[in-house]
Amino acid sequence: MILSASLPLLAEATGRTPYQTERLGEIKGSQAKPVDPGIEAAELEALYSEMAQEPHHDLKGIVIVRRGRLASERYFNGDSIDSLHDIRSATKSITSLLMGIAIQKGLVHNVNDSIALYLPGLPKDGKEKITIKDLLNMRSGLNANDEDLSTPGNEDNLDKSSNWIHTIYTVPMKGVPGSKYNYCSINAFLTGVIVENVSHMPLDEFARVNLFEPLGIQDYRWRYVPINRITGQGNLSITTRDLAAIGELVLNDGVVNGRRLLSHDWIASSLASQVAISNSDPYADFYGYMWYTKAEPIDGHNIEVHFASGNGGNKIYVVPSLHMVVAITSSAYNTNYGQRRSRDILWKILATASLQTSLAR
Repeated sequence: MILSASLPLLAEATGRTPYQTERLGEIKGSQAKPVDPGIEAAELEALYSEMAQEPHHDLKGIVIVRRGRLASERYFNGDSIDSLHDIRSATKSITSLLMGIAIQKGLVHNVNDSIALYLPGLPKDGKEKITIKDLLNMRSGLNANDEDLSTPGNEDNLDKSSNWIHTIYTVPMKGVPGSKYNYCSINAFLTGVIVENVSHMPLDEFARVNLFEPLGIQDYRWRYVPINRITGQGNLSITTRDLAAIGELVLNDGVVNGRRLLSHDWIASSLASQVAISNSDPYADFYGYMWYTKAEPIDGHNIEVHFASGNGGNKIYVVPSLHMVVAITSSAYNTNYGQRRSRDILWKILATASLQTSLAR
């Protein structure tokens, strides 16, 4: 169903407490007043019907938040509001937020620090020249490329390891840190390890205390790997609604319910167009602190979208100009259509939202 009713009415229909009213930003006006998401309901219904009939049967959920309100959601292929879903590498963007919190708490000095300050036993073979910023920008210089199985730091080699830290420490340097973008999961894993080391907490526990609980996120799973580490680069399982809540936090400049979880500077830097990547990524123009940016061509003009992205088409899309967040979960892992399908869903939502916004002016 299209969720155009108020959140209390939504709770009655779903049997769940409307905690989103507390989590998705300041709610103004009467709770009994129907939500007006500024999106044509008939267009959304057509989109949902099309997705329900598409042949792959691996799209899981779409949640749209507009102006701080849950505007619409739909689940597919057996998933529901409560379903936990592995968002794969969209996790990286969340790990980046956790690094921002660690810096804000004074546990890490700043992004220009050498990673050697926080990784005991790191070999001094050039790795000591890598900064935290280099990890966040995917410019560590390590001989690691998730799209090249021949590189020793490929993520598949980590999955075969009985000691991830030891395996990463043996990966040789290939380039000068800070010079070249090269997507590799090692960078995000090390980012998470640093947060664990400085906080003396597993990454999932640090996230629970400092990010998830303030957002009202209670149910999630995060993969542990040898030896007793959390996969900061992926494999966080979370609901589609809670994924949207993280997007709403980013849209609201790191503030929820009047409480600042992340500094303005961290959010701005995370979303900034720091590294041009369009030559290597057809779905993005720039990379920040493990967040992507793309100018999406909609109705003859470009709409800037910031996003987290995971294998199979798992996405958090943040659209500042439309005051909108779109979260998409999908199990189209390792396919050639998952990412494209999520982009096409976004385009259709942006087109009708953009049109409705223009008509309202």
